[in-house]
Amino acid sequence: MASAADGLGSAGAEQTSLGVPVADPGAWATAMSNLGIVPMSLTGPQLVADSVCIPGFDPSLGIIAPINPMMAGISLVPPPPVPVELPVIKEIIHCKSCTLFPQNPNLPPPSTRERPPGCKTVFVGGLPENASEEIIREVFDQCGDIIAIRKSKKNFCHIRFSEEFMVDKAIYLSGYRMRIGSSTDKKDSGRIHVDFAQARDDLYEWECKQRLLAREERHRRKIQEDRLRPPSPPPIMHYSEHEASLLADRLKDDNKFSEATAVLLTWIDRGEVNRRSANHFYSMIQSANSHVRRLMNEKALHEEEMELAKEHFKNALLSILTQFEQITAVLTAATRQKAWDHFSKAQRRNIDMWRKQCEELRNAHSEEIMGIRREEEMEMSEDDSDENPCKKMRLDDSVLAGQAYALREENDSLRWQLDAYRNEVELLKQEQGKAFRCDEDHAHEQQQQQQQHFLQHTLQGVQQQLLGLQEELNSKELELERAREQQRSLERELLALKERLLNSLDATELSTTEVAEKGVNGFAVSCHGQEKSAEAVARGPLRSEKEALLLGIISTFLHVHPFGANIEYLWSYIQRLDTKVSAGELERLMVRLPRMFKQEFSGVGATLEKRWKFCGFEGIQSA
Repeated sequence: MASAADGLGSAGAEQTSLGVPVADPGAWATAMSNLGIVPMSLTGPQLVADSVCIPGFDPSLGIIAPINPMMAGISLVPPPPVPVELPVIKEIIHCKSCTLFPQNPNLPPPSTRERPPGCKTVFVGGLPENASEEIIREVFDQCGDIIAIRKSKKNFCHIRFSEEFMVDKAIYLSGYRMRIGSSTDKKDSGRIHVDFAQARDDLYEWECKQRLLAREERHRRKIQEDRLRPPSPPPIMHYSEHEASLLADRLKDDNKFSEATAVLLTWIDRGEVNRRSANHFYSMIQSANSHVRRLMNEKALHEEEMELAKEHFKNALLSILTQFEQITAVLTAATRQKAWDHFSKAQRRNIDMWRKQCEELRNAHSEEIMGIRREEEMEMSEDDSDENPCKKMRLDDSVLAGQAYALREENDSLRWQLDAYRNEVELLKQEQGKAFRCDEDHAHEQQQQQQQHFLQHTLQGVQQQLLGLQEELNSKELELERAREQQRSLERELLALKERLLNSLDATELSTTEVAEKGVNGFAVSCHGQEKSAEAVARGPLRSEKEALLLGIISTFLHVHPFGANIEYLWSYIQRLDTKVSAGELERLMVRLPRMFKQEFSGVGATLEKRWKFCGFEGIQSA
């Protein structure tokens, strides 16, 4: 706070003049001469300048609101540069009824407490005994609009301003000696001390403003989140016969198949399937299954297109390789002794460089074609190619990637040819410049011009060919991306079909034959039917520890029920122990162990009941 007080007095020269009448100018001049201060004119300076007390305050704004650090845009404006600290130079302040003399600049600045949040009230101590409320208001009224002054009998008071920045102006007056009029009496003078005061009203207003800013911030964040939140998916209607008929029509349409399957899956997960609606759901599931053949036909069609593209790519590579062979033969013939001696050194260097580049490209393309042939031979030798369609799709993907790589290589080679043609044109230009100096070789000059025109036409043709190859490369890349997307969709559909097949197999395993033989007294044991159903079910060992625990609990339960129990009674008992166990799971476990559990039928007609009994003591003897 001492540094702040130093900064307050650093701009004393910037204060604007304000005419204030003085009660007794002669006494005032005598007092200043006694203190060793040069007298000032009657037009004294402003009490406190805004730039001194509040360095970062703009008077044109009119109000300073509490700054919320979470408010957007606060950090965008850089803070003003901190001025270099200068020694505090405070001047005499004249009012109508009193005069304020600054303290000795060699003394330390007055200390202040920590500023409370939202402080608008200051404590003023050390007032003269004869200082009235009008004199205090006259002194501090220039700091800002005063709301209230609470004066005590012990030479201190509390002053509450309308804004927070006015408190800084009042703090600037701390340390001044106040003298009422020109009196030298002790009761008319005193060194005032201004400090921050903690008031409930200030804290309440500050908290209200903070809550208002927090509400605005929450509202702004909510609007931002609502704007960035993705739209919710459309709701799926509930099952009804009318909606089921509409869904069956959409399942037959290829364009609406994906949406219809999503609705059907939601209905099944909701538990809409019951005895009354089972036939409708079966027909819809059958309609969904009928699309398997269409998907396989589409897959075969895409495979044929892939084969045609591979064949076209292979033919294009062969034609390119043939042209490379022809260019290599031309360059090799140019390096023979008959024609080699007639070329200049620069021409020989270019021809030799072209021949090496052409041979490297030819070898690379021949190796690529041999690699494609080896891949085709490996594909023909594989017998299990149909068993793994995903692997075949990966091979097709690699072929397309190789095709794109070959097009890139061809593009690079054409660029090299273009550079070579440009070098040739530069050489011709140089030779043409030399020929202009010699007037004897006009015929040679015309021949060079014709050759230059020919090379320019060739260069244009190569550029057009390069543009065509670039367009073809882009189209091939687009085809490659489309093929990858189709591959991913086919893989997802294949996995879905596998899951449906496994679900259908589990459903078929649940169906068991029930054969009941009626006796004379209405009670008979279907031993023969039970043996057939036990043979139909796979008799395997226990698959997990959970099945072993269920087996022990079922055995104990049936052992204490010697006359047997139906599956619902047994399931209601075990469900208390594990709610995830279903009655079908218990029945499948007991059907797999025919020597331990026996199924009997009792009753006649509508009172027919299926009971399970424990026969482990009898089964261990037969085993």
